[in-house]
Amino acid sequence: MSAQRPLSKRVVSGIKPTGNLHLGNYLGAVKQWVAMQNAIQAEGGETLYFIADLHGLTEYIAPAELRANTIEVTATMIASGIDPDRSILFNQARVPAHSELSWLLNNVARVGWLNRMTQFKDKAGKNREGASVGLYDYPVLMAADVLLYNATHVPVGEDQKQHLELARDIATKFNTDYGVDLFTLPEPLVSAAAPRIMSLRDASAKMSKSNPSEQSVVKLIDSDETIADKFRKAKTDPDLLPATVEELAERPEARNLLTIFAALADRTPQDVLSDYAGKGFGAFKPDLADLAVAKLGPIRNEMVRLLDDRGAIDAILTRGAEQARDLAAPVLRQAQDAMGLML
Repeated sequence: MSAQRPLSKRVVSGIKPTGNLHLGNYLGAVKQWVAMQNAIQAEGGETLYFIADLHGLTEYIAPAELRANTIEVTATMIASGIDPDRSILFNQARVPAHSELSWLLNNVARVGWLNRMTQFKDKAGKNREGASVGLYDYPVLMAADVLLYNATHVPVGEDQKQHLELARDIATKFNTDYGVDLFTLPEPLVSAAAPRIMSLRDASAKMSKSNPSEQSVVKLIDSDETIADKFRKAKTDPDLLPATVEELAERPEARNLLTIFAALADRTPQDVLSDYAGKGFGAFKPDLADLAVAKLGPIRNEMVRLLDDRGAIDAILTRGAEQARDLAAPVLRQAQDAMGLML
């Protein structure tokens, strides 16, 4: 018994509905997904992107906020270039097979494997006993998210590689235990263009909307004036920009701004330095501010337009969920059958 496999690449990835996506989310994930949508489909493959609202439950969130965030993140993805006519776009909760397969895989995954997941340790901190079971177990749901569609490739950053390895381990054990060739072992899809964007006030920390300083994070909903102001006031150092990227190794704030400029301009950091070597940030930051406004302003404007008709966004998610359910159903059924659940 084997599940129907995709003829070419099938890319699956999701994003939590945290609301107010920021520049780091855009450059590190969504912009890359748009590029993958175009490249993978040119090869005859498929792309599935979902809003991970089930993952959003691992820490308490008010129901109304979760609903609003799901709509807003969907609008942001569409405004950024995810085309629901070309990619399957849906929210996780509308496809119950995610939860159902996750429970099946919980009985294949081992406690020792989950105990090695570093993200749980980081997120739970010193209060591990007070963390939700969902926070501990969510890597198994992540495995279900991709195995359910027999994804061939999954976009991952450094902090998610361990979870993809877990998904592969679970798939291998399931196939071996039940004597089937059901689950594809997904490969990581690492984009060389995906940058790690840090806080504008402290480049030792990732850009995050949870940072108490509004000046540290550029939100995609920010006005042109706010975007420009945040870059003009971004923390830097007094030195001039060097001729090579290597010379910025001990200058994290300067390196972060260069990374952002290069990512927005679709250039390499070294190429950008060729224009600014020997210049100070008095010249660099205004140009970066103008570039950010030019790139992010249209996304914000389109997002605001889309949010004027939330019913239309809901209809897009409904249609995407129907497509996703059609793909998921045979895989879930075969997993149930393999485990002896189908009489």
